Amino acid sequence: MASSIHFFLFFSLLFSAAISPSTARTKPFPRALVLRVTKDAPTRQYLTYITQRTPPVQVKVVIDVGGKFLWVNCEKGFSSSTKKPVPCGCPQCSLTGSKACSGNVCSVILDNPFISTNISTTTADLSQDIISIPSTDGYNPGKLVSVPDFLFACAPNSLLEGLASGAVGVAGLGRNKVSLPSLFSAAFGFPRKFGVCLPSSNDDGVVFFGKEPYVLLPGIDVSSPKSLTYTPLIREASSLQGEFFIGVKSITIAGKPLQYVTSLLSSGHGRAKISSVDPYTVLETSIYKAVVSAFVEALGPEVPRVEAVAPFGACFSSKYIGSTRVGPAVPQIDLVLRNDKVWTIFGANSMVQVNKDVLCLGFVDGALHFSDPDQTTSSEIVIGGHQIEDNLLLFDLGASRLGFSSSLLFRQTTCSNFNFTSTAY
Repeated sequence: MASSIHFFLFFSLLFSAAISPSTARTKPFPRALVLRVTKDAPTRQYLTYITQRTPPVQVKVVIDVGGKFLWVNCEKGFSSSTKKPVPCGCPQCSLTGSKACSGNVCSVILDNPFISTNISTTTADLSQDIISIPSTDGYNPGKLVSVPDFLFACAPNSLLEGLASGAVGVAGLGRNKVSLPSLFSAAFGFPRKFGVCLPSSNDDGVVFFGKEPYVLLPGIDVSSPKSLTYTPLIREASSLQGEFFIGVKSITIAGKPLQYVTSLLSSGHGRAKISSVDPYTVLETSIYKAVVSAFVEALGPEVPRVEAVAPFGACFSSKYIGSTRVGPAVPQIDLVLRNDKVWTIFGANSMVQVNKDVLCLGFVDGALHFSDPDQTTSSEIVIGGHQIEDNLLLFDLGASRLGFSSSLLFRQTTCSNFNFTSTAY
């Protein structure tokens, strides 16, 4: 706890030095911020716009829940009178953990998590520029507020490969000192927490930064204690780079525990990474096979399997599957977490409609998903975008815990129900 307090005080002093006197006079600071999120159908990436630069430009970026920081392309069409480099050895450079320099400019390592080629990683200059984002009272968006010297990295054109059309960078929301949640918290003094609510359709989703409430129409506070179940965030080596992990000790399907999976996860493993980069949940091969086998058995012989549609391995005739409030009427899948809380995955999040006649179990075999075999051992489970759509995930960095709602469809709302159409003030 003491280290967290020292970190916050250091960060606050750093940003108070960076914020101009005119900005400081705009207090009181907002209690929370909000971003609109859209889903790009061809890539299944989640996008948002951030206002950056002088004169201001709306920058289209892809959201990476486990990303280290904000990076944007500076080689094409970037112009700003307020952009400036971050010198080597200064406190801002130290926050990134970098000790590298290019000339006298702080250098950081950038990666594009959406491509797996040898150009997915590069070094880049760390920079600062003004950034603006809507404030919120939790019910509606409010006035734009600004951070004058917001840290970001300048990416080359080559790093844009694999991003959705028009995207010029990636917004990292990860568990580190220079991600968007940490920098916004330091700039405005609100808690180091953020809520992610990804859309399942072409409608808008939402990301909140700061204090609750997080309210969706028709007036439902999806961040209230009665709406969320909490589990600890666990530390892994890669989480130092920003990624979020929770502990899973077993999986049940239709209430029946998978004994092999329980034995494997309880043997000192049981890591599950939360990812907005992976479009579907990825399972280590032996876990994947056990889940598919148990799911097919629970679904029963009345629902015939059909030819698999990549990247999925288990597909079914949709004519034999009914509908419920929470999606296709299929066996529920429960992730039993280390603190004995349960994350339930219903049909809307477990199944993917690949065409009008075929539904597929929306889980992917890790051995087929990752080109590098070592990646399959970094985490037994990667909970992907489809499984967290229309679920609120509240990342409480100060308390090192994750709050999750399971499907909001049960509460007769969705992640597309934040009221962006009116303003708070």
